[in-house]
Amino acid sequence: MKNIELNDLHIELGAKMVPFAGYNMPLQYEGLNVEHLHVRNKVGIFDVSHMGEFFVSGDGALDFLQKVTTNDVSKLTDGKVQYSCMPNDKGGIVDDLLVYRISEKEYMLVVNASNIEKDWNWLSSHNDTGALMVDESDDYSLFAVQGPEAVKALQSLTEINLEEMVYYTFDRGTFAGVDNVFVSATGYTGSGGFEIYVKNADALKVWNKIMEAGAAHDIKPVGLAARDTLRLEKGFCLYGNDIDDTTSPIEAGLGWITKFTKDFIGSEGFKKQKEEGVTKRLVGFEMIDRGIPRKDYAIKNEGGEVIGRVTSGTQAPSLGQAIGIGYVDTAYKAADTEIYIDIRNKMVKAKVVKMPFVK
Repeated sequence: MKNIELNDLHIELGAKMVPFAGYNMPLQYEGLNVEHLHVRNKVGIFDVSHMGEFFVSGDGALDFLQKVTTNDVSKLTDGKVQYSCMPNDKGGIVDDLLVYRISEKEYMLVVNASNIEKDWNWLSSHNDTGALMVDESDDYSLFAVQGPEAVKALQSLTEINLEEMVYYTFDRGTFAGVDNVFVSATGYTGSGGFEIYVKNADALKVWNKIMEAGAAHDIKPVGLAARDTLRLEKGFCLYGNDIDDTTSPIEAGLGWITKFTKDFIGSEGFKKQKEEGVTKRLVGFEMIDRGIPRKDYAIKNEGGEVIGRVTSGTQAPSLGQAIGIGYVDTAYKAADTEIYIDIRNKMVKAKVVKMPFVK
């Protein structure tokens, strides 16, 4: 089990630490609901330093990334970020990721912590363009400062104009007195904010400066539990739950990041799916009757036939209502379709809804 750079700090702050993706991680500090609502309404800081950072550069970098990701990397310009996924050769997804264009011949890939080794091996095995790959996952800490007060909480720490940063763009500059920090207008909460990539040697200094600058805006540390409920309310996929090696981006509703203007690994199969349709689709649903859906619960129709399975579910703090995501047979994908979640051998009524759950 690995420790993130600020492991001891989180213990001092009273975090409940749990093993996650091979790391000891802060699950919560004050409690899930308090932390969740604080991010939605004010501002919170997450330590998500378990995430992986790969740097890809050289003359062959673009051609390589075009082949191993589904989105069109050629559309990126310097300072732009792209959500994408790495397809496998069996019709599934190796991982979802962010692609940062630093320059014409240099990119940063941000991958899921649980997949760092798998992703590295997959990319290495398909690198036939001579792209230079460097894994700096163990060198970086990553802080996500999220919520409507994020700009105000952070602006005093940098000359980068945070107010003018557009969603899915980034800049590199001095932040909290540290040079060469990546400041990215991205996040996994749907509440606005930034992700700050800093070398481990500067992590404690930057964390403390963020907490000092954010004190006037009531910034709080927030754990992984609230990160999960926040992303679920926005209908964001979680790798290992809603997407994995067996699910295609078309089935997962990620056709918008699957561009057939280029060839990539598995593209022919995905193109066929898009043209001919798929047999299952990822949908959001709200519970009508009382009960909380959990991963792998069966989804049934009125007649009791299994028509799918839950991939994520929770009691949504912003809504005071139980919600979930899951795959269903395409006949049941339309909004307002009544479905039933098998909760401890009881058929509990729900209905399909359009995501995001929280607008």
